[in-house]
Amino acid sequence: MSLPAATRRRWGLEEGGSVGYLDIGEAVLLVPGGVGRLRRELLSSVSGEDWEVARDGFGDPELANE
Repeated sequence: MSLPAATRRRWGLEEGGSVGYLDIGEAVLLVPGGVGRLRRELLSSVSGEDWEVARDGFGDPELANE
């Protein structure tokens, strides 16, 4: 994939640099540093309380058992 030179300079990406991506439907989220960095960024953005709500099925008992 090609990125504009200005974007590569801004994010410190050398030619062939590692970039993680997440397809979110209508857009693609790019994260310099590869998949490992993307995973760390995503996991650090979710609080323990958020994880609990998700594990509990967001208030839907049927979803909690899926």
